[in-house]
Amino acid sequence: MSALSVVNVVIAADPPKRLDKALSRDVPAEASLSRSRLAKLLEEGAVKQNGVVQMDPRAKVSEGDVFEITVPVASDSHILPEDIPLDVVYEDDDLIVVNKPVGMVVHPAPGSPRGTLVNALMHHCGDSLSGVGGSKRPGVVHRIDKETSGLLVAAKSDAAHHGLAKQFADHSVIRHYHAVVYGMPDANDPRVRGVKGVNFEAGNIMKITTHLARHKTDRQRQAVLFHGGRHAVTRSRIIMPLGTPAVASLIECWLETGRTHQIRVHMAHAGHSLIGDPTYGGKRKLSEKAVGEAGVAAARAFPRQALHAATLGFIHPVSGEALQFAAPMPADMVELIAALGGNVDELP
Repeated sequence: MSALSVVNVVIAADPPKRLDKALSRDVPAEASLSRSRLAKLLEEGAVKQNGVVQMDPRAKVSEGDVFEITVPVASDSHILPEDIPLDVVYEDDDLIVVNKPVGMVVHPAPGSPRGTLVNALMHHCGDSLSGVGGSKRPGVVHRIDKETSGLLVAAKSDAAHHGLAKQFADHSVIRHYHAVVYGMPDANDPRVRGVKGVNFEAGNIMKITTHLARHKTDRQRQAVLFHGGRHAVTRSRIIMPLGTPAVASLIECWLETGRTHQIRVHMAHAGHSLIGDPTYGGKRKLSEKAVGEAGVAAARAFPRQALHAATLGFIHPVSGEALQFAAPMPADMVELIAALGGNVDELP
């Protein structure tokens, strides 16, 4: 296979003990080679240490060692391009931001091999994909559920993939969601104040802090834990009470961490599950006196979790520019809010 480039690395003073860590530290930034990518190149025999092929990521290195890394041409991905319309919010040579519609899976998987966002991106981006992890495919660094709408960023180059992944890992990305939930997650409610892991910050902001892990008996669900699992923090505030008296509310949620189903499972834990959520919503009913017959019917018939990824902000991994995007609330959620008595003219 012909080489796209040869990257030369000279190990600086006080190198880490492992070769892969030393290379990751000292490889030129413009090469855009992540530690996982370097590990793959080592495995493929594409790295020479002082002129000799080195394949052991745990090998010792010394200051002044010279490495030659042969980076191959990005190969074609096994994922097939599909001509599926995309709502592109922003695009440049390194990344693309899209407003994902309800019903679209982000990445091909068993049961959803076609018709995904990645299939659509493969077609839309075409030859502008410079290669992520050695393959011509978009780099997906975060996902939103199939039945959740809203903003998602994907990398078109290794440099963008590496930089975006780091920002998601260190939780510096701004992600705000809009959701319609049962009840009012209010600091004045003694019931919610008594829920383990829930407390309130200034401005009536509810903070939920737990651990999350796969449910022991239902692998499609996440379960709240306080020992084991992965640390998860969600904050929320009420945007609009719904009903007279209020029996539901439009809320804004933002993530300190990004775990599978985090908002859905956290809000259910607090007793304010999302309307329409088939997994965590339970069989709650709204008061006809509060929202009318049409409101009760609209909530009962809502076909998905009422959740929308409304805001996405990050530092451009190549230019260093601060970027922030917003996607309008989808029509089905606007109609639900209206049916529950909300003033749609005041929606964010």
